[in-house]
Amino acid sequence: MHVLVVEDDAVLADGLARALAGHGMAVDVVRHGDQADQLLQRPGAADVVVLDIGLPGIDGFEVVRRLRLRGGTIPVLLLTARDAIEDRVQGLELGADDYLVKPFATAELVARVRALARRNAPKPTVLALGDLTLDTTAKRARIGERVIELSVREWAVLEYLLQHGSRVVSKQQIIDAILPWGDDLTLNAVEVYISRLRLKIADAGISIRTIRGFGYMLEAVAPDHA
Repeated sequence: MHVLVVEDDAVLADGLARALAGHGMAVDVVRHGDQADQLLQRPGAADVVVLDIGLPGIDGFEVVRRLRLRGGTIPVLLLTARDAIEDRVQGLELGADDYLVKPFATAELVARVRALARRNAPKPTVLALGDLTLDTTAKRARIGERVIELSVREWAVLEYLLQHGSRVVSKQQIIDAILPWGDDLTLNAVEVYISRLRLKIADAGISIRTIRGFGYMLEAVAPDHA
């Protein structure tokens, strides 16, 4: 994930860059509104923009306004020291996707950036492995021609596993990926959903393998081991 941080406070900008990079993100930092505006005119400038409102040159509101006027769809998370409701409303009406009021917890910033990136990422219409297919548009899960019933969270867990193919994902990664901001889910609850899914896809020619100390992965199994 590529994040553009636009913040004129050098100490805060450095701290944000370190925090995001520490979670595996590529980070660019600019400290001037005009620089941000120029950079955002380039294709593929970033996957998410973390944007302070109070900037030298044009302010964050104007950066967002110009971005949206050009048809730019990059998600924008506004940072502001202003706690007046009209500032939040103005930012959202101009096209920002979310906001954080300073001071804020780094963990919350990282979670919100991830959520915005997931929301904007293109997703395949159909995911498949073995005899299992998930139609993400129609929200239908099938084993062969048989429709299987999944709860909302069972669906979300299974979709996330399929999106990652044969890669191992941790319980915390599953929680971070599937929950709307503000919801809650425990590590034990993830185990429950995994257990239910194993039963529901038992005849699909795939299994959810536990990698102890790391997490889970999907893998195809031979017919005589299904």
